[in-house]
Amino acid sequence: MANAEDAPTAVAGSCRWPSALRWIPTSADRIVAAEKRLLSLVKTGYVQEKVNIGFAPTGSKARWFRSSEEPRFINTVTFGSNKENAPTLVMVHGYGASHGLFFRNYDALASHFRVIAIDQLGWGGSSRPDFICKSTEETDAWFLDSFEEWRKAKNLNNFILLGHSLGGYVAAKYALQHPEHVQHLILVGPAGFSPEADDSAERLAKFRGTWKGMLVNHLWESNFTPSKILR
Repeated sequence: MANAEDAPTAVAGSCRWPSALRWIPTSADRIVAAEKRLLSLVKTGYVQEKVNIGFAPTGSKARWFRSSEEPRFINTVTFGSNKENAPTLVMVHGYGASHGLFFRNYDALASHFRVIAIDQLGWGGSSRPDFICKSTEETDAWFLDSFEEWRKAKNLNNFILLGHSLGGYVAAKYALQHPEHVQHLILVGPAGFSPEADDSAERLAKFRGTWKGMLVNHLWESNFTPSKILR
């Protein structure tokens, strides 16, 4: 099975820049190229595609997404299995990662499953609409709604769902919301959140009122996050 896409063409003039300065928030071509280098180490044939999950959102998603003329897509790789009628395994990565995180696992898993791995919306080679979520509910909807639109586009009705780290949180929430589609749920080092204490909201409000809290909030709202520092 051949790879679906050729290696991306380098941006004109980019070689003049030091390599450390080439990583910017819009370096999608370099992210995809890095993923392809990892996948070149995998022996199992695969197909890579950008699964369109729609333009302007509909329904509940209209509250969480900013309208845009650009289509949203989920970067997806599918590894065929030599096993006839192999069950489908969908893999969801964690915070700040991509499907490339699992490259050492694909060959072994593909001997038993039809493996599909995604880059969650906003990460890896997937599209990056403005993240304007302000609450836990909105953030959950960002990931769950985009995953559900992806599932519909791929016409997957029954599959094994695996989530790692924050992907485990997303997978668990999705399984609770759509149990009819999840045959089995596998959580690998899942992220979790302890129940909020009775006074947590009050303490958070007080912190936000301090100069430190305002500074942290301003940096976060300006997209100055730990991931940006790493980039």
